[in-house]
Amino acid sequence: MQVDKELDVRGMGCPLPILKTKKSLADMAPGQVLRIISTDSGSMGDMQAFSRQTGHELISALQEGGEYTFFLRKK
Repeated sequence: MQVDKELDVRGMGCPLPILKTKKSLADMAPGQVLRIISTDSGSMGDMQAFSRQTGHELISALQEGGEYTFFLRKK
């Protein structure tokens, strides 16, 4: 999958991962893909809710060890 931008929010707690995701998406063109890497255990539910509320497509949400990786396509 082609990733247009990457956001590393490891070590940041709620609500910073979502706020930084929102800011990163603002600088992107529709259809571009953002990869987010987080260590916040609440980020799985937060990213799903963010996607539903904003209309950005949550392509993938993966958990491996203590890290969460998300791929969001800007609407």
